[in-house]
Amino acid sequence: MKSTLAAGLTHTCRWTVDTARTIGFMGEEARVYSTPALIYDMEITSRELLLAHSDDGEDSVGTRVEVDHMAPTLLGQWVDLTVTIEEVKGPAVTFSFTARDNLDNIAKGVHKRFVVNVAQTKGRLAAKAEKLKAL
Repeated sequence: MKSTLAAGLTHTCRWTVDTARTIGFMGEEARVYSTPALIYDMEITSRELLLAHSDDGEDSVGTRVEVDHMAPTLLGQWVDLTVTIEEVKGPAVTFSFTARDNLDNIAKGVHKRFVVNVAQTKGRLAAKAEKLKAL
């Protein structure tokens, strides 16, 4: 990680709520931004901020999410997701986040990520895959 990674940094991404980001189980007229899509978009926004302050060969993985999804966002609306780094403890990074559409504050929460070496992570995953083959 670069020395520029510090508490207080923020990043915002605007996401358009397309059909893939909505629930469909209540019918077409009730399609709204799903909580899993909100979490995914927040993780990508957080990762983008970290990548701007990562060294070559580093990336990050999510380790915790706490979310309050407080208001619906309709199909076709946009959402601004803003993440703020609250704490950096070695490779562990804690974010707060907010989400807002053009009418409401729709979500808030906490997200934790861990900065990893990509090559080492691939090695650990390959070792786990080998263990599965042995079962």
